Amino acid sequence: MTVITPITMPKFGLAMTEGKLAGWSVPPGSTVSAGQEIADIETSKITNGYESPASGVLRRQVASEGETLPVGALIGVLAEGNASDAEIDAFIEQFQSTFRASETQGEADAPAARPTLVDVDGLSLQVQDMGQGNGLPVLLIHGFGGDLTNWLLNQDVLAEQRRVISFDLPGHGGSTKQVGDGTPAALAAITARLLETLGVGRAHVVGHSLGGAIALELARAHPDKVASLGLIAPAGLGPDINMDFIEGFITADRRKTLEPVLALLVNDPALITRNMVEGIIRFKRLDGAKQGLETIAAACFPEGRQKDALRDVLSTFGGPVQVIWGEADRILSPEAAQGLPASIAVTRLPQTGHMPQMEKAKQVNDLLAGILHDTP
Repeated sequence: MTVITPITMPKFGLAMTEGKLAGWSVPPGSTVSAGQEIADIETSKITNGYESPASGVLRRQVASEGETLPVGALIGVLAEGNASDAEIDAFIEQFQSTFRASETQGEADAPAARPTLVDVDGLSLQVQDMGQGNGLPVLLIHGFGGDLTNWLLNQDVLAEQRRVISFDLPGHGGSTKQVGDGTPAALAAITARLLETLGVGRAHVVGHSLGGAIALELARAHPDKVASLGLIAPAGLGPDINMDFIEGFITADRRKTLEPVLALLVNDPALITRNMVEGIIRFKRLDGAKQGLETIAAACFPEGRQKDALRDVLSTFGGPVQVIWGEADRILSPEAAQGLPASIAVTRLPQTGHMPQMEKAKQVNDLLAGILHDTP
């Protein structure tokens, strides 16, 4: 029996409606296995590897490198067995006809849920709240200079089984640019009030970079609210910080100066897209955005060192903890994870920089799923 499998433009998160085929990793006629990276797909945030949905022979590359297509569009064809060229041609023609009809009739993907603004004690926070289920919710906290879209490759996957909440920290994204004193403790207090406002009494908390320090402060001040900790390249475990990145992120105001700063975030600079660079430049032009970042940087990294030492939180925290770090991190050294309590799982990902949740999304999602146990 001949099995023909379509390779379609993937949906790497709720906000993604189209993607660019940045390049094919294998030529036509190659035998590939399920899960093997066969192409690079560029989104508005990052370029990500696309894993083959099945095993077989790559019979056709329907889309050309550099072509931008809607989510679900056909980009290639896999086949098992001895499918003839005529069978492949007929399959492509039928798929394209059906796909065009679904777009015309509005039967493609339903509109993605959009972030909303939530008032927390007079502060306006942009929140993406999705998913449902009986399990405890998951709260995602991004890092310095990021926003809730840093979780675009993670949130919808984790939300298949439970409620998952991401938000823009004060001073970031679409949230208020008022940051208070800018310390992790102050930002953790606002985060705690956000949970209360959303009716969440207890949650699994995942924090990246500065968001990791905020998660630790939240666990220190409100241990009853935190069921587990997922710490991705977290601040707070050591004194070192790459101030070239922090200062460059704040001051760079053109693509030429900002692009090399953002390249420090990832192992492969090619992952940084033009849209990502231009989006950050537009954000920093908003009233109060630069001042908010300066306040947070001064509070968290005075004299080029991390001010807050939060390792002691992990010695007393009673829930499961997963620490994930890229071995090629150039912002916060993975050596900071050495010497943690033996009960804490530490995973170091090779050929990965400071953004494991985007560079190695599948591995990170699998690791996080391992600690989402609903303890009393």
